[in-house]
Amino acid sequence: MFALSLAANAQLLTWPDLVKRPHPQPTTTIDYGTDPLQKVDVWVPEGKGEFPVVVMVHGGCWQTAIANRHLMDWIAEDLRQDGIAVWNIEYRGVDRAGGGYPGTFTDVAKATDQLTTVAAKYHFDTRKIVAVGHSAGGHLALWLAGRPKLPKTSPLHTANPLPLSHVISLGGLPDLEATATSPDNGCGCEVVTKLVGTDRADPYVDTSVPRLFPLGVAQDLVNGREDKIIPGRMGIDYVAKAKAKGDQVVLHTIPDTGHVELIAPESAAWHEAKRLIKKALVK
Repeated sequence: MFALSLAANAQLLTWPDLVKRPHPQPTTTIDYGTDPLQKVDVWVPEGKGEFPVVVMVHGGCWQTAIANRHLMDWIAEDLRQDGIAVWNIEYRGVDRAGGGYPGTFTDVAKATDQLTTVAAKYHFDTRKIVAVGHSAGGHLALWLAGRPKLPKTSPLHTANPLPLSHVISLGGLPDLEATATSPDNGCGCEVVTKLVGTDRADPYVDTSVPRLFPLGVAQDLVNGREDKIIPGRMGIDYVAKAKAKGDQVVLHTIPDTGHVELIAPESAAWHEAKRLIKKALVK
């Protein structure tokens, strides 16, 4: 369903259009666990640094079979060419052993926190860190910003999560609880149930970002007006909820843009996202 709905709209960029391109390679790959999926690709610019850093989170409906971190390689390379380091994380999806709740969330958290252990080695400037997530990764990037607000009783709680200064969601599913009741969300509702689990009285208390408002972190949502995967109302509704709780959130709707354009370096959507990244890193 995910890929077919993209291909049905011929004027928009499709996944094959993106992935058939020459594939850029990261500077190095590091492990943050023993599972083959517990890896981070590190993209380090040329020069001595200190380099500003973006934490990058791929989408794919929280399913490893649909997408992995390599879908973000083209925009990661584009940032590296502009002197911005990228910490592109992998995690176990709900369709892999150990994925779902809590594994998908703890993977994303552990991978992000691992950045601090190598920051000096790669000359990273960690005073301001921007998280960028695409599609389901938009939810996870926003969730990373909300980690300080997690209930202390939650298995997802950690004492000193890596602080983020800004989050940019690219065609994200920002409100997990709303996604679970929206059959037109592009990923379906069943996958959300797999992600949050069914063995708790309230599976959204530590997984759905609006439950953690106010995040106290500036957020930008960049959405394609012609996106057939993520209904535009999801971004609109999320922004309204966030602002009502006092968060600083802006929705940027890009015309003539679907879902894949959001992570294509030549697109107007990515140019806007990169402008927002640079602005956030120099504040």
